[in-house]
Amino acid sequence: MWWLAWLIAAVLLGVAEFLTLTLAFGLLAGASLAAAVAAGLGASVPVQLVVFAVTGGIGLVAVRPVAKRHLALPPVSREGSDALVGRSAVVTSEVSAAGGMVHLSGEDWSARPYVDGLVIPAGVQVDVFEIAGATALVHPRDALLETQPRET
Repeated sequence: MWWLAWLIAAVLLGVAEFLTLTLAFGLLAGASLAAAVAAGLGASVPVQLVVFAVTGGIGLVAVRPVAKRHLALPPVSREGSDALVGRSAVVTSEVSAAGGMVHLSGEDWSARPYVDGLVIPAGVQVDVFEIAGATALVHPRDALLETQPRET
């Protein structure tokens, strides 16, 4: 009959994991399932508790940090315009608040400076900080351009 108590505990811990997404309750739910198996095989209550403690401890100490690290990783690949963020481009037509053009990944893109008031002349190497619709928001790699905005 102890196996049923362990299964109920596993379900309750699983629900708690679903609501909190901490990874801890899910691992303890797995430990409860292991204790339910031990109870189903006829193990005594102290052995069931040891199975729960060892399985839960290993999960919390060894598995949870690895799982959290993998959840924190960025997506392996970006698609569409998101894939262009972080790439470099060359200004083909002066970029200012009014607009401009950059050559990015083999195509010409409309562009604006990422920093307001900045004017980037043609021929300057820039980095793409953001894509807003069909416009690349860019920033020059040269620090001198950043400190010397030009009046338009």
